Order: sequence, then structure tokens, then C-alpha cells
Amino acid sequence: MRTKPFILLVLFVGLMSGLSAQRVAVQQVKPTLQTRYAAEQLTKALIARHYTIVTQAGVTDITIRLTPDNQQLGSEAYSIAKEGNQLTITGGDARGLIYGSLSVVEALQNGTSLQAIKSQNEKPHLPLRAIKFDLPWDTYRHSDALDLHYETCRDTLYWKAFLDMMVANRFNALSLWNLHPYTYMIRPTNFPAATPFNDQQLAEWQSLFHAIFRMASERAIDTYLVPFNIFTSPEFSKAYNVNPKLNNLEHFHFIDGDTSAIVKRYTRECVTQVLQEYPELTGFGLTLGEAMGGMSPQQREDWMKATIIDGMRQAGRKTKLIHRIPFSSTTGSLGVTSIETEKLTRKSIESEGALDFIEGPIWADLKYNWSHAHSTPTLVKVHGGKLYDTYFKPDPTAYKITWTVRNEDFFCLRWGVPDFVRAHIAANNQSYVGGYFLGSETYIPAKDYFTKPGGPVDWKYAFERQWLFYKLWGRLLYNPTTPDAIFKAEFVRRYGAPAAPLLEAYALASATPLRLASAFDFTWDFSLYSEGMMAFDSQKNVSYISVNQQITQPTLDPNYVSVTDYVKTMAAGGSFGSGKITPPILASMLETDCRKSLQLVRSINVKASRSLQYEVSDVQVWANLGLHLAEKLKAAVALQTYRTTGQEAQKQAAIQHLKAALRYWDTVIAITRPLYNDMPLVHLTEQKGHTWEENNKLRFHWEKLRPDVMKDIELAEKAKPDTGK
Repeated sequence: MRTKPFILLVLFVGLMSGLSAQRVAVQQVKPTLQTRYAAEQLTKALIARHYTIVTQAGVTDITIRLTPDNQQLGSEAYSIAKEGNQLTITGGDARGLIYGSLSVVEALQNGTSLQAIKSQNEKPHLPLRAIKFDLPWDTYRHSDALDLHYETCRDTLYWKAFLDMMVANRFNALSLWNLHPYTYMIRPTNFPAATPFNDQQLAEWQSLFHAIFRMASERAIDTYLVPFNIFTSPEFSKAYNVNPKLNNLEHFHFIDGDTSAIVKRYTRECVTQVLQEYPELTGFGLTLGEAMGGMSPQQREDWMKATIIDGMRQAGRKTKLIHRIPFSSTTGSLGVTSIETEKLTRKSIESEGALDFIEGPIWADLKYNWSHAHSTPTLVKVHGGKLYDTYFKPDPTAYKITWTVRNEDFFCLRWGVPDFVRAHIAANNQSYVGGYFLGSETYIPAKDYFTKPGGPVDWKYAFERQWLFYKLWGRLLYNPTTPDAIFKAEFVRRYGAPAAPLLEAYALASATPLRLASAFDFTWDFSLYSEGMMAFDSQKNVSYISVNQQITQPTLDPNYVSVTDYVKTMAAGGSFGSGKITPPILASMLETDCRKSLQLVRSINVKASRSLQYEVSDVQVWANLGLHLAEKLKAAVALQTYRTTGQEAQKQAAIQHLKAALRYWDTVIAITRPLYNDMPLVHLTEQKGHTWEENNKLRFHWEKLRPDVMKDIELAEKAKPDTGK
């Protein structure tokens, strides 16, 4: 009996540093689209190490053997075994094989020779590790800050780079979010006028989506399309909608839902046609809320079953499903959570899991700590308020809970706190947890609009600037025991040995936004922007957090103590138990960590590398923002103490702390002004008292907030004791 042939790729290796030449063969035992991708990545890494590629078989010194589909290992797991001159990479499936191959690639990139690569095994901690990506056309929010990514995201080279990043960091799913994506992908058979494009234009859009799904499949990345509801294209509304009062041509979110028969049919048929025309699309998502006002929770679920779910059924193939947990228990678009809605939703998801055309488990998704998961690892609330235990008790059989980790807090500055990610995962290690979605709704990681011209840098796209952010979340979601040495080695690979302290420096300095968000309660997207030290003011505009806000705002994390509660308790002779983080303790933590981070980067020479200059500067900015926050916390305590006691010394202390806070803010300005443009920010496009066009012209930079920082000093200077009159 003849064995199945395998592809043999021979690489004659010309090693530098005086070693004798080696010959290496890469064997694909069972060639597939995914194994070819794995072999290509190995080949590129070997070429970078000065290997010469020969495409003919011959005598070899080392053989790398790629073996997928070893079911004993389990899905997404891999093993690397070294025996003599053979290195065998075995995957529990194609995805596991890719991960094993990329582990070898990483070792090669970090300077390890093939002979020195050690045997190892890894398996996934969580089955879903997904990116939430809002597409820049027909975006959830209307803003130039999102529109400017339009051309970048229509370039397949961008998606190739983004998907390469995803698989390298062990993300295994890409979810694409859009208000109404269908007309960019199909011409609906029974509603052809709903698509605004001519045949050539539509073909270009279709080519883009086919390329995204094909490249994702090549990298063993699942893809999900997540539309919002209930939206149609303006062209559909004009041509077909028999209910003109509910035409939503501007795609406003908080309006009554159009549940007319024609809209229902149109939506269902679009879902079916998309799944049939894009066989590499893995799944669909549904989210209940937007443009569904006037509908009860049951009516929203019924709408989904009649459109998204039935459209999936009629596609005639298995499809995976994301069911976003609704937050509104009322007929309003913006409601609150309730046990009754949880029971209804759980029943709906369990029934969907019994359908033979849905491939389980269903991902039942919730927003972790609303829109600001980069706060505390402790789950305090979800979108809409309190989370009860209906979804967890008893353990679900048809679905797994997933957590959306929204990032609406830092877009410009690089971030990386490994232990925060580990703590987050450890806090969500229950049997019912299936994984995470990571992404933003007010920021798209595509076009780099941050970096000022001034010399070459080693990135092109915005997500490449935040490489540590993605590497930490992706690798630790796959394996939380991944050591810091892996991330430290990446700094060294990029910038040389002097950059080795940067991981620790980032871990210390970029804890600043986490601590601010833990100490300053929030709700939705714009209610806090940690990178800018901004939050909602009394007029619901996003502005610099004043010292008065710092005093009065409740904390998010139950272990944190607000300034008001601290001053009141201390004045009454009370105390706080161990584990409580009072404002003075928080200020001390910020000062200790931020000063140490500055010390760690002090001796790094950035003159030879502008890219390294940005890395070091971002540490310095986070550190100075942390020191600024520490001074403001001390000022807030002193000012509130003065107001309640009338002690003049406390007023003077507050003034001096606020002047120190201003000096740290000026340092932030001095660091960032030469490096960063004035930046468009979605948070600024909904300011009260301005037109939409005026708001879209607003730009963010720390320098623009300096007058507001100075107002704190003036406020303290004019402060009076609270006499109670």
C-alpha cells in the first residue's frame, strides 16, 4: 500500500557566525490551506535568518515535519517534539498546527537556532479569543474620526497585516460590526434597488469581503458578521418601505423599530443570501437594542428569530452564532437590566442551541464593566446595570458566556499590563465562560492619524503601534501562564537589549488608566476617557476631570474609597479595613510605580530609533499622567478637608498639589507635542451647544486641556469653607 505523498520543501541553510552549512526540509504531511500558511511563515522566518531556499528534495540535516489533526491533543493544541535531527510540529487541528509553527517562528526571530528549539506543548485556556472590529462604512457612530479609516480598510493589504497579527497572537475569531452590512456584500435578489452600487462598484466590495474571509480561513480564523437592528439601507427605504414614518435614512439608534412585513422579509433574505454567497463566513451575530424602540424584550427576540435565525436556517448550511445579551428590560432603546429579561434571553438562547443548523456553542456576550473593561478585573456591572446569575445557574448547555472587553480609554498611547490581563482571566475562569471579544466602538485600529511626520517608524497601521496590547491579550487568553519573558523578548527583538526594561516600565506606568477607571465610576463610552483624563461633566459633555469631580465621583471598584467618603470617615474618627484603597493609598501607589517606570527608561538611548523614542515617550507620558493624578487626589482630599473644617493650611496644601499637578501636565505636553498630531476623537463629536459639523472639527491633544487644568488652581484659590448655611 502506497503512502500519501507529502510536499517536501528543502531549505539549504547558510548559517552565519561561522557554523557549517545546514540543510533543512519542511514537510507538510497533509497539505491544506492552513498547513501551507504555516509552512510559509516558517519559510519567511528561516529566510530572515539567512537560509537559502531550494525547492528540490535532497539530503537534509534537519527536517521540520508538520502534522495536523492529532485529535489526542485536542482542538487548537500543539506539541513540538525534537528527536535527533527531526523537529515535529503536531497540531490537534489545523489551527493548533499553525500555533505550533508560529512558536518556532517566534523562537527563530528571537535568535534561537533550530538545534536549540526545545520540545513543548500548549493548549488553549479559552475556546474563543475574538476581535471586535467596527467597519468604517455605515459606522455605529457618525464621526470623521471613524470615516477617515475608509480607504485603509478597503485595502486588502491592511487586512492581511491585521489577520497576520491576529493569528500570531492566537486570536481565533474576527467579528465585523456594521449597522447594515448587507448592501456592501450582495445585491438582494428580490430587492435589487436596496444596493446603492453599480455592478462594478459592488464587485469591488464583494472582492474585498471575499478576500477578508479567505485570508481569515487560511489562518484558521473564524469570521462573524454582526449587523445592528433594525436598519435598512436608505435606498431600500426609498424604494420599498411602505411605512415612511419609520424610514431611518440617517440611521439614528434610538428610534422605534420598523417591524413591517417587508422589512422583516428583506432582512431575512439578506442573511440567507450573504451566507450562501460567502461560504467562508463562519457565523452571524445578533444584537438587540438599536432602532428597536417601542418593542418589548420578547418582541425583540421574536424579531431576531424571524429574521437572523430563520435567514440562517434557509441558507442550508451550519452557521455559528453570537447572541449579544440585551441590556434593556423596557420598551425603550436605553433601559436597565432585570431578572425577567435574563430568564427570557436564556430561554431564547437555549432554544437556538437546539437548532441543527447552528453550530454550537452559541457565544452569549456581555460587556464587562459596561464600556470600560480596562478598569478593575472585578465584575461590577454590565451594559444597563447589574448582572444577576440567571445565565450561570445552572450551567448552560447550549451556550458559553463571553465577555466584551471594550477599550474606549486609550487609542494613542501604547498600553501593557500583563498582570492585569492575567487577573482578568483568572476572575473569569468559571465553567460557563467561553472567551472574550476585544475591541472598541469609538476607535478603529486602521489609519495612523496620531504620528507626526519627522522620520521613519517601523509601523504603517495604527494597530501596529499597539502591538503589546494585542500580544498581551491574545497570548494570555490562549495561555495565561505565558511568561513575561515572551513579551520582554519582543522588545529586545525590535529595539535591542537596551529596550529590555520597557515591559516592566509599561506594566508600572500604564496601570494609570486602570486605577483612574477603578476610582472614577462610569457608564457608557463617553462617560470616561482615561488617556485624556476626561469624563462627562454636568452638561454631559466630555471634558477634563476637575478636582470637584474627583471629590464627588463615586468609585467603580468596591475596594476603592472615594474622596468624599474618605474625608467624611476620617473626620468622624473612623478607619478603613485592610484591602481598601483610599485616596492617599492610591496616590502613593501611583507615585511609587510611575517614578520607578521613569527610572527604568531613563538610560534608554532613543536617538538611533524614532520608533523606540515613541515607545519610551509613551511610558513617560503615562507616568506623568499618573503623577498628575496622584497630586490631584492629594489636592482633592485637602480641598474637601478645608471645605468641611475651614483649616486654611489644607486650602494652601490643595493649591500647592494642584500646581504640582499642572507641572506634570506641562511635562506631558512637552513630550507629546513634537510626537503627536491633534487627534480626531469620537468622544468630542457629540458636545452640547455645537452643530455636528462643528464638533467634527474638534481635535484632542493634552495641550488643549491646559486651561482646564489651570482652572483647578483658581477653583482652590477661591474656595470657601462649607458652613452648612
